[in-house]
Amino acid sequence: MNKRQLLQSFLAASALSFGLAAHAQTVTPIKFQLDWRFEGPAALFLHPAAKGYFKNAGLDVTVDAGNGSGGTVTRVASGAYEMGFADLAALMEFHANNPDAPNKPVAVMMVYNNTPASVMALKKSGITKPADLAGKKLGAPVFDAGRRAFPIFAKANNIGAVNWTAMDPTLRETMLVRGDIDAITGFTFTSLLNLEARGVKAADVVILPYPDYGVKLYGNVIIASPKMIKENPAAVKAFLSAFAKGAKEVLANPAVAIESVKARDGIINSELETRRLKLAIDTVINSPDARAEGFGAINAGRMSLMASQVSDAFATKSRVNPDAVWNGTLLPPAAELAILKK
Repeated sequence: MNKRQLLQSFLAASALSFGLAAHAQTVTPIKFQLDWRFEGPAALFLHPAAKGYFKNAGLDVTVDAGNGSGGTVTRVASGAYEMGFADLAALMEFHANNPDAPNKPVAVMMVYNNTPASVMALKKSGITKPADLAGKKLGAPVFDAGRRAFPIFAKANNIGAVNWTAMDPTLRETMLVRGDIDAITGFTFTSLLNLEARGVKAADVVILPYPDYGVKLYGNVIIASPKMIKENPAAVKAFLSAFAKGAKEVLANPAVAIESVKARDGIINSELETRRLKLAIDTVINSPDARAEGFGAINAGRMSLMASQVSDAFATKSRVNPDAVWNGTLLPPAAELAILKK
């Protein structure tokens, strides 16, 4: 090889190295915190990650299991995570109770257009409607979204005083089956299947979904740190676009999407978690309200009402400012968000 050829080879190698380095520098790492364990609904995030949609968008996304929406909000606020998945009411509460916090997370996409919260009881309890809950013993973890929002449910249905029992999440359904409590609050797609796993037939469970009884609270949203939104809005947009692409496939074929959850937690029951995912899709993702408002978006009037209801029910230090908790400017184009079946 002559000097000219050597020079050309060196320049080509240098260009390739520079190109690879430049590409590496454009990859944005994002630590993403779920609201709960690796169960059916986690497929919404684990599927696009497994399919490489985040990677193809220039993102290095790490999805971690969570232990409640409150924890997700505080971890994003602390900077430990750039983005997460959390109940909107929990986000509102954080904003209103920490008005001077320097890094309050912001909701950037609606996923659960309706709260999954409901009151559940066994038919043998005689509970058939909200009014029957007056004077009864209800159970739920203290941080449960349904329990926190119960005052809104009670006000909407003129329910008298109830008695609360707190417990670890793993004991909630067990205590109901044993008769230690009369009813529980929880996400329908979580508690119903947990009751079935404890030998209770679905036909023997009374479900009082909050949305069906006058409580039109929004559910879980994708949140991002204001630092991330300010410094790298393109990365947030890319995440939401890749998520929407994956979510469309999850909604179309839940059974296949569950394989991505199984890959992260090999001990899950795939059949059970597929049912859980389908239940979540039917009740809070592809709901009539979601189809009316559009996947990912919100209704400003409904958001303002929820902010007022959360302020009252949670007795926050300051009133929730709906404009401060929501930023819809980073949502993908309408064509990418058209993932719901009519």
